[in-house]
Amino acid sequence: MKLTGEVVYLVDDDPSVREALSELFASFRIEHVTFGSASDYVGFVRSDSCACLVLDVQMPEISGLDLQRQLASESGPPIIFISGHGDIPSTVRAMKAGAVEFLTKPIDPQALVAAIRAAFIKDLEQRRKTADLATLQRRFALLTPREREVLPLVARGMLNKQAAAVLGITQVTLQVHRGQIMRKMEANSLADLVRMAGKLGIPEPDQTL
Repeated sequence: MKLTGEVVYLVDDDPSVREALSELFASFRIEHVTFGSASDYVGFVRSDSCACLVLDVQMPEISGLDLQRQLASESGPPIIFISGHGDIPSTVRAMKAGAVEFLTKPIDPQALVAAIRAAFIKDLEQRRKTADLATLQRRFALLTPREREVLPLVARGMLNKQAAAVLGITQVTLQVHRGQIMRKMEANSLADLVRMAGKLGIPEPDQTL
């Protein structure tokens, strides 16, 4: 079955490995792009398709682990490492940094394809989370400065009377702000609003206020 809209980026300095894995991907009808070095991959303009990166550990100039570290601050695709050495320290380092899998050469085709499928699922989930956060941020931007003060108090579970006292406003005014927040954030319940606040990383208000 073709994995539509998904692409594998393969980075390995060994032409024979690139050729063999390219044939494997083709047999599974997996779209792929190959690179002979980490710098070639870095200079490539990726599409916005769901993707994963199959990365050799030992390469000249920039190693796979070094590239993983460089990409850590970016929203890049999940990484599957392949290595002809497979030493334990490298494996541990790669997995702790978020790699999906660490496979040793010669590569088990079924294990690699299974890892790729898992990586695609991980990438789709991360994309969904990113999209959800962007939606919440757009909604949050609609709030007035006062509503942004009310939100953490409400999300923390304060009663209207308590939150109003903290802000020095009447309960009626607080209720109006609360209703506006629920509407603008498109929250169906207080629990929904609490969840949204958590995703936005809104800190709890200072209890000394």
